[in-house]
Amino acid sequence: MSTPHEALTPVNPQKLRSGLSRIWHAAGYSLAGLRAGWSETAFRQEVLAAIVMIPASFWLGRTWVEVALLAGSVMLVMIVELLNTAVEAAIDRIGFERHELSKRAKDMGSAAVLLACLLAGGIWAAALVQRFA
Repeated sequence: MSTPHEALTPVNPQKLRSGLSRIWHAAGYSLAGLRAGWSETAFRQEVLAAIVMIPASFWLGRTWVEVALLAGSVMLVMIVELLNTAVEAAIDRIGFERHELSKRAKDMGSAAVLLACLLAGGIWAAALVQRFA
């Protein structure tokens, strides 16, 4: 049986850290997540597109708000892709057998990526039309 103190002690040692130590370790976990995301073809493609599109947003956008929308929409696609990959990894961790709830979770993650791509595409199309039409 556990003591009251053990019941309050977090399982995750990160929860016991504070200050710069917590930030340092959190940054390490974030970099590990980016490295894990890099193993996904879709994420690599989105990063390569971002390498072109984010600098282009500074040229295409006329105000800081336009630049933020253009660059932010590209970043949003990568963020949603990482979250989709995390959902897929968690589902696969549970098991590879076909289950309707697993399929729904993966399909919804994929739909979120699609919506983020459509949003980014719409923002970029509107900016291009405004700039050149």
